[in-house]
Amino acid sequence: MKRNLVPLLGIAFVVAVASTGVFYGLFVGKLNSSVEPRAAQIVVAAKALDRGAVIAGEDLATVAWTAGAIPKGAFQEAGQAAGMKVLDPIAEGEPVLKSKLASSDPNATGNVVPVGYRAISVHVFDSSGVVELLRPGQKVDVQVYQPKEAGTEPEVRTVLQDLAVLSVREKGVPTGGGGQNLGLIPVVTLLAKPAEADILALSDSAARVRLLLRNPLDEGKPRSSGVRMPQLLRGESQAR
Repeated sequence: MKRNLVPLLGIAFVVAVASTGVFYGLFVGKLNSSVEPRAAQIVVAAKALDRGAVIAGEDLATVAWTAGAIPKGAFQEAGQAAGMKVLDPIAEGEPVLKSKLASSDPNATGNVVPVGYRAISVHVFDSSGVVELLRPGQKVDVQVYQPKEAGTEPEVRTVLQDLAVLSVREKGVPTGGGGQNLGLIPVVTLLAKPAEADILALSDSAARVRLLLRNPLDEGKPRSSGVRMPQLLRGESQAR
């Protein structure tokens, strides 16, 4: 009798352990499913905001948002976005993101052009080696080369110095004039003050623009009066 009881007890023990495991799994699963995801707070538009609008406190609202799904660049407090200007329209109830706003912070997302500056693109001639080295944020000097024309000699002059590079299009774009095909010319976008932008626009339209890559620590701006071919041949250039 005792010999028959031992196997029965063993079987009962195994069944009890299995039942406990199944019950525990079902209980924990149900418990986890009943726990709501942790929520966070983000800032949304309380009304539709048009491009160019300056955000006021009443234009914003805060709502609960799933912590793991918060959009990149979202604000958690309305005061963080108040006073900024809208770059792209924001619909009512849409999260307010840094990428859609302009800030007074020069390093903020969306502030490609700082206050007081302009972005201007120029076609770069005879500078393919330098263009290959250019990256956004580097500094360059701008030379203007005027080819020989009737009654004039070829001349080159450094017209602007220490300008920041915003972007580089190495492959260039087709350009030419007067039936002359000049091929693909690299295009470099520079950051300039308004008066400098005028100089760049005229240089790009009426002459050939060359770029000189600067050392990032070099802030000097030596004066340049340019040089013409006769001066160069007589050794009268500034390069001494």
